[in-house]
Amino acid sequence: MAVTKALSPVTLRCAFCDKLNRVDLARAADRSACGECGRPMLLDRPVKVSDDDFAATVEGAEVPVLVDFYADWCAPCKMVAPFVDEIAQAHVGKLLVAKVDTDRAPNVSTRFGIRSIPTLIVFRDGKEVERSVGFEPERLKALIAKVVAT
Repeated sequence: MAVTKALSPVTLRCAFCDKLNRVDLARAADRSACGECGRPMLLDRPVKVSDDDFAATVEGAEVPVLVDFYADWCAPCKMVAPFVDEIAQAHVGKLLVAKVDTDRAPNVSTRFGIRSIPTLIVFRDGKEVERSVGFEPERLKALIAKVVAT
């Protein structure tokens, strides 16, 4: 029996049971299930990431990751949210989209110098490659197109 290597592995926390799972993003259409509870790993929408799993999910990803640093009380963040959802849906399998609540993940927010929200950061190979602060949809579209094309 041949063992195949995952093409685009990411580590994600199950939204239902909080168990970390290794998922092949390139097979997102197959609707991977959590190894613990069996519920679907939903990759067509942003995944929530915290201080506890940021390193494994974002920095350990072998695919580009767009991270939306936001807060529930932030009006501009609410304007950006539907746009970020669209990006996740449009680029399933090519780009992981994550959300970090800055109020609940102060260590990650401080580490990346988040002083204004929304801040969207693109990571490749665990490193920040681009940053957008505020609501800049056209700039973000161009950036995402460039990232998923390479």
